[in-house]
Amino acid sequence: MGFSSSTTVTALLCLAAFVVLSTHAADPEEIRDFAPPPPDKKLDGQFFTSILLRNINVDKGAFANVTPVNVGNFPALSGLGVSNALLVYPPGSVNVPHTHPRGTETLFIIEGTLEINKSKKTVRAYASFSSTNPGLVSLPRTLFGVNIDIEVLTKSFEVSPYIIKTLSAQQP
Repeated sequence: MGFSSSTTVTALLCLAAFVVLSTHAADPEEIRDFAPPPPDKKLDGQFFTSILLRNINVDKGAFANVTPVNVGNFPALSGLGVSNALLVYPPGSVNVPHTHPRGTETLFIIEGTLEINKSKKTVRAYASFSSTNPGLVSLPRTLFGVNIDIEVLTKSFEVSPYIIKTLSAQQP
């Protein structure tokens, strides 16, 4: 006795739905209270001390200088599921609009005032992230530095094609 084509299709759809519903995507982070140092490292106060944020050189430019602190350069963070950064904004610089797809960000202003750094003073901020690798998506580069149809961008932003072409030409 054979199966009808509708029974076969129904069975395949049920199997596909099962696979889709039982599968999920995640950024695997091993979270634990404490990660011992590698065998070649000594477990002492130095292992838990980072000097990465001391004596930061600031490049005078249009954008913030970012010094990351993560498991790659500070192994004591291993297993904690967090990372950090010091952001130094030279006078007149900006923080490019962005998102972190794998983590949330909390920003603490340490020195100065930050709206867009319109002042003539350096602004310092400390960022903490809920992930060892929060990722970074720069919105200008993502929107104007790829091949999104100019008509889509023109209609979405309600501006002329000339403006979209000008913004796209400025992206690396």
